[in-house]
Amino acid sequence: MAETVFDVAVVGGGPAGYTAAFRAAQYGLKVALIEKSDKLGGTCLHWGCIPTKALLFNAEVWDHLRHAADFGISFGDAAPVAPTLNWEAVLKRKNAIITKHAKGLDFLVKKNKVTRIEGFGRLTGPAQGGAHTVDVTGTGGEVSHVRAKNVILATGSEAKMLPGLAADDRILTNIEILSIADVPRSLVVIGAGAVGLEFSSLFRTFGTEVTIVEFLPRIAPVEDEDVSKELTRLFKKRGIDVNTGARVEKVEKSETGVKVTFTDANGKTQVKEAEKVLVAVGRAGRTANIGLEKTKVELDRGLIKVNEAQETAEPGVFAIGDIVAGLPQLAHVGAMAGMVAAAKIAGRTFRPIRRDRIPGCTYTEPQIGSVGLTETQAKEKGYTVKVGKFPFAGNSKATILGNHDGFVKVVSDAKYGEILGVHILGAQATELVAEAVAVLELEGTVEEMMFTIHAHPTLAESLLDAYGAVEGMAINA
Repeated sequence: MAETVFDVAVVGGGPAGYTAAFRAAQYGLKVALIEKSDKLGGTCLHWGCIPTKALLFNAEVWDHLRHAADFGISFGDAAPVAPTLNWEAVLKRKNAIITKHAKGLDFLVKKNKVTRIEGFGRLTGPAQGGAHTVDVTGTGGEVSHVRAKNVILATGSEAKMLPGLAADDRILTNIEILSIADVPRSLVVIGAGAVGLEFSSLFRTFGTEVTIVEFLPRIAPVEDEDVSKELTRLFKKRGIDVNTGARVEKVEKSETGVKVTFTDANGKTQVKEAEKVLVAVGRAGRTANIGLEKTKVELDRGLIKVNEAQETAEPGVFAIGDIVAGLPQLAHVGAMAGMVAAAKIAGRTFRPIRRDRIPGCTYTEPQIGSVGLTETQAKEKGYTVKVGKFPFAGNSKATILGNHDGFVKVVSDAKYGEILGVHILGAQATELVAEAVAVLELEGTVEEMMFTIHAHPTLAESLLDAYGAVEGMAINA
């Protein structure tokens, strides 16, 4: 029987990998999907995006219930009864969501006629006879060989840990914190990127005493400075202790939990005790032990260098997702990179990923949704900048929702009016940003968007007012 040679072998079954596999199959290619786990979905589905956002939605519902009286709702005929949090049921719902979508991926593998192979995949070197060989080590240690004309690496990333620390029931990463038995009474969060901020917001809603320790001068450091400043104010208003410009010196176990020693922005030593600590200091790409040293693949600080088609320096080897140098480690970026690689392999038209067209979403309360250049970045690139800013306090739908926090900020080029960036802090910002992404893709101008009708009453109307604010002509402010 002739050996099977696939058109594409995808190593890794997270959002980047399964998207690449399904798209390649849709192009009519013969595809193998290699995944070490018995479940597809990767970190995003099992320990990242999906479970975290499920818990954050629970927190949103909880917050509404705690303020039910404001909406004319009471529990019972007598005095209103305070809602009770059943954390076990919260975790059960989160796990049910994961299971549902993991099964959905199993179905899509079959629908797209992708060959699924369980095991850890490693490159063995350059292509021989027109095909690459990937060694696949199964759970029992047995090794099989997959031959493919092209290989797409999508091995993902894992949480970084501070030197000298190991994750356990008190020192947590994004994995451990998703399965804790109870809501902690107190929590120190080290790192104020998206992961740290989301868990800070989530557990503060559930009543946890939260302290944030961030090394950089501001929280949400990749966002526009106005967003970071206002989110800091709102977090402090919620009772979150925010420490920026702070260096962690020591994390140690105490009798009742953990003790974090850090130097604050003024150079003073601070000690914070808490029940648990979350380490959220970034993620490291899984590029070790996958056979890169046997190829021409080039690394930049542990991540793989690729061209605009996601091709590495090794012919026929592509890289997508969290292991790629120069791109943010986001599920939607990895998925699009997978589509680009699949299109290139299939000889189809594709559009390279542009760094300034990638939406960033942080599901805090309030949410952050942003795309394009910040005001500072636009000025650094030499643009003469015009900015429009509209507060949600002037939006009628925000009043209906009882959520006036935040604003929409539009950064534009003063010469031609092209919109360079949109930065949203507020209710449903992670949904609203989709319009802004489309506007930037189409190189929309302030004038064009000022005459684009937005339905009333909607939160999306705030974008119309923000476009108008660039010219000092917001209607509702």
